[in-house]
Amino acid sequence: MSPEALRTLVLIVTIAALSPFLADLVKRRVAVPRVVIEIALGMLIGPHLLGWAHLDEVISVLAEMGLVFLIFLAGFEIDPDEVKGKPVVSAVRGWLVSLAIAIVVAAGLHALDVTSSVRFVAIALTTTAIGTLLPILGDACVLRTRLGTDTLAGGAMGELGPIVAISVALTTDAPGRTAVVLAVFTFVTLGVGWAATREAKPRTVELIAHTLHSSGQLGVRICVLLCVLLVWTAAEFGLDVLLGAFAAGMLARLFLVEHTPSDGPGVDAAPGTAAGAGSAHHALERFDHREEVQHRIEALGFGFFIPLFFVVSGVRFDLEALFNPIELLKVPLFLALFLLVRGAPALVLYRGELEQHELRALALLQSAALPLLVVIAEIGLSTGQMRSDNAAGLVGAGLVSVIVFPIAALSIARQGVDTTRGARPTGDGSPEQGSSTPVP
Repeated sequence: MSPEALRTLVLIVTIAALSPFLADLVKRRVAVPRVVIEIALGMLIGPHLLGWAHLDEVISVLAEMGLVFLIFLAGFEIDPDEVKGKPVVSAVRGWLVSLAIAIVVAAGLHALDVTSSVRFVAIALTTTAIGTLLPILGDACVLRTRLGTDTLAGGAMGELGPIVAISVALTTDAPGRTAVVLAVFTFVTLGVGWAATREAKPRTVELIAHTLHSSGQLGVRICVLLCVLLVWTAAEFGLDVLLGAFAAGMLARLFLVEHTPSDGPGVDAAPGTAAGAGSAHHALERFDHREEVQHRIEALGFGFFIPLFFVVSGVRFDLEALFNPIELLKVPLFLALFLLVRGAPALVLYRGELEQHELRALALLQSAALPLLVVIAEIGLSTGQMRSDNAAGLVGAGLVSVIVFPIAALSIARQGVDTTRGARPTGDGSPEQGSSTPVP
């Protein structure tokens, strides 16, 4: 690594360390996600402003690993037990409706010569920012509510759908062949998933438990193995590596809970102790290591790789494309299109299932987009299928959406709960629990 690249790496990790402090400083006025601060500071040290950053192949590879970890964790966050049934059906239906609207909108923009590609813009408009929203919703105690479940299901589909579309429609000129390859990849993934969820030998389960607090970290290493294996498999099949990362995250979650013996004492307790001689029910709980392993993977990803990806994305951001006032107007244009493509279908499809305040909040949350916008913009620029002004406009609109939409959504949800509780007291004078959204 060259001295210039090393200095750039020092700048990047400094920004990663400073961004939580800066987010804490400004949160009293406005809750700015750390990812936005990281991208903004990346722009600051980039070639269009201070010119301090000098990227090389090593930093680029590390940034790509950050993206892989981000998508892996997005897949890991999806709990099939929470989103199965009506939430996932509504999410799939909502994304398909959004895709249809996006294709019409993108075709219209192309006909007006506003954009140069229909495919890239259409897929970009259907993305979500569930990975960015999860910490915000978790801090607001929304994830375990009905609104949180629908947001998680819709966000997951807003990640998975575009990732599949990227693999089929953006990274190849032969979508038909890619669809067949995608089917083969799905078969391979299901095979890996079947193998991963087979009951493990007691010694393997014991090692996972005992190495969680040692240098072995077998659970983490298995997750990394699944991630690298499926990313490599996707690349070998000519698919986008993000598809492999997302599938690996979902499989890793299944692996860590399914390798649980149906009876017998927990092996993570010391031999001979009362905990070690616990009931079968306690053994089941002790062998569900998802939460512990997730904390360690998040420390690895969010501690280094993921912020590096966002800072490097800021360094690569083409600010010059937004210096023209006419081109700058594309930011509010795309922001409005996010609301039309992702928010409007939610208002219609979830009517009757959510309270009015929850419905409006869900529409705003599903309209926020960012991580995959960065990916699609980079693919479009590298292949010459997207103009730099449109790429900058999409990413700029994404930055605004993850700041404005979550704040507005949580405010609406909070006001709706306050109104509901104040207007409909129960017989004993206590507020009626008519809404599933808690007051933070």
